[in-house]
Formats: sequence, C-alpha cells, structure tokens
Amino acid sequence: MAPLYTVNHAFVFVGDGMKHAKEARRMPGIKKLHQESENNSKGEYIFGHLFGAIGILMGSSQKLFCLPLFINLQDGVKTFQDWENTNEQTAEHQGTHVVQMIKQAAVASAQFGKSIVLLDRYFLTVPALIQWKKGNQDLSETMHIVTKVKSNAVAYEYPPARKKGRGRPRKKGKTIKLIELFNSRKPAFQTATVKMYGKEETVQFLCLDLLWGQGMYQELRFVLVQWGNKRSILVSTDLTLEATDIIELYGHRFKIESMFREMKQVINAFGYHFWSKSMPKLNRYSKKGDPLPAEQITNEQERTNILLTIKAIEGYVMCACTAMGMLQMIAVHYSGRVPGLFFRYLRTPSKSVVSEATVRVYLRTSIFIMFARNPRLTVTQIIRSKQEIPEIDADSWAS
Repeated sequence: MAPLYTVNHAFVFVGDGMKHAKEARRMPGIKKLHQESENNSKGEYIFGHLFGAIGILMGSSQKLFCLPLFINLQDGVKTFQDWENTNEQTAEHQGTHVVQMIKQAAVASAQFGKSIVLLDRYFLTVPALIQWKKGNQDLSETMHIVTKVKSNAVAYEYPPARKKGRGRPRKKGKTIKLIELFNSRKPAFQTATVKMYGKEETVQFLCLDLLWGQGMYQELRFVLVQWGNKRSILVSTDLTLEATDIIELYGHRFKIESMFREMKQVINAFGYHFWSKSMPKLNRYSKKGDPLPAEQITNEQERTNILLTIKAIEGYVMCACTAMGMLQMIAVHYSGRVPGLFFRYLRTPSKSVVSEATVRVYLRTSIFIMFARNPRLTVTQIIRSKQEIPEIDADSWAS
C-alpha cells in the first residue's frame, strides 16, 4: 500500500497539463499547440496532443513521488466526445483544459477525502474557481487549491471600507498591485526556514487575505515569498493554511514534472502510434475559425473507428501510468532492503530511495532470474504454461 503524504490530515494531489508532439496526419486529437516553456530547445508551436494528469504525493520523508492516478486527452477531442455522450455526459466534458483539470481533481477528492490540489499558475482563473466552488458542493470533504499568481496580478482589500450615505455596500476595497507589496510592505515581512525542493531555505514572506477575481471577488490567502533574488506570489483557497505550509506545498508541485519526464524517458509512455483511415488528414495550414474536418463525418462506422482509436491512445497511456506506479512503489518499499538496486553507476547516488529508472534497469536484468528461482509463484506458472517446449527426437539426442 502506498504511504500517502498528508498535510493537516489532507491528501495532496498534483495536477498539470502535458503537451506531446505527434507528426501523425490521421491521428485524432492532434492540433496546433503553443509551448509556454522558456526552454529554447522547444519550438514555440507544435502539433500534438494535450493531456491532463492528476497524481497524488506518496513516499517517505527522504523522497516523495507523484503517483499517477489518471491521465486523458483534454483538447481537440470535444467533437468526438459529443458523438457518444448524452447531453448530461457531454456537459461533464465541456469547458477549457483548466476547468477539466478542476473536475478531475474533484473526482480524485471524492475517492480519497479531504484534499489539497497543487496547480501551476495558469490554472488560477475565475472559471476554475467557479468550478472549484461547484465541485465542493458535491463533495463530503473539502477540496482546496494551492497555486501561483502572475507577477502582474491585482487583488482587493477585504473587508472594504464602509460607504458613507445611502446605497449598496461595496463588494471590494482598494485595488492592490501584489508585486508592489515587496517594496511597500517590506518591513512587515517575516523570516522562516522551510524545506523547498529537498533543501532547507531561509525565506522572507508576507501573508495577506485579499479578494481576487474581477466580478467574483473570492477571498484567498496570498503569500509573498522572497529568498535571495527570487520572488514568488503563492495563493491558497484555504484561509486556515499556514504560510509556511503553503510555501512547502508549492515546492512539491514540481514532482509531477519529474513524473512526466520519467514516463517519457524511462517507459516511453507516449510512444503510441494509433491512427485510423477514417480520420480526415490533418491540415497543418488551417486557420482559426475554419470548420473542423471531423465535424463532417456522419458515417457511424467511421465514427466508431475514430472513437476506438482515442480509447486505444488513452488506454495505452493509462497502462503506462500503472507501470510507473509499480516502479515507484518498489522504490519506496524495497530500496533499503535490496542492495541490488544500487548496482548501477549514478552521478549523484541516492542513499535512501532510488529513482524509477534504477528500478526499471534492475528489473529488466533480473526479473526472469527471480521467476526461475521461484517456480511456485503464480506468475512463473502462467509464463511456463504459455511456453512451447520443443520436441527432441532420438537422433538429436544421439548427436
């Protein structure tokens, strides 16, 4: 069983989107995507798939993993989803990638209970907060969000100053440019030592409860953090969460990026090549607003073929998630008991919990030896029952 990581008795989920380039011309769901990454080795625009993933933090005090729970296509497939869904089911899939991620987090929270979801800064939108409030109405336990705001974000004082005279009371107070608080409220910053990215860091922070969101004015907890020359503005929907907990929690968000890297490089989770002749060829030069070729497909058999292709893609990636989870569980539970896990050269060897790549290499070289040494295992018996034993005649024995 996975040793799940908790904060204030709440499970910690991590959500993010992942874009993977694909050159296939007849693969459903392929569309032109913009790369927000600052890495200059990546193209600004790519053709590929956009996945949304939710994982849960688990592991030990020495090392945490993001255990993948589920991952699916979230952009470029709305037309295909409308073919097989009823009106109620279609409504569940509607919405932007950001809204769908909040819905996925709510589904995970319904299974585990009280939870905190760590998200990247572009998930802080008014539609996302509306969906968060709506999702909490259907949950028995509360789900909260911890994320980051952009440097040009503004908030509003709360509670607002009372209005003199007659008229409706104010909904919001004075407008505040959050980035300016690093200078204007510098004497109010506190100092604390927190664990960030596996290291203890001394940071200065300022915690404020303010309103955010034009027209919505949701009360949120903002934490302005400064360490060295770096500045960040974090935000939480949980007004009872300590500022230091918010800082440490957001430091764990990068675990899902590590999970994506391991899924790509270690088990080739996105190396699928599923396509269908029923899918119209991708037009790389189509403009925004042009009708989608898939909308003109009316043949039921062709629709069925395309839907099966999408299910094959998502099923392949979900099987990879299962494999990744197994590697992580082995690393967490058996790193200290099996010295063989430390057999390969590592530039920075771990003394506690090894990586998924080390477990993969170890299993690849020794798993069949372990099966042969344990013939009573059910897996070993299944493998042997499927093996064909060649027939050897007497002349062969004699030779």
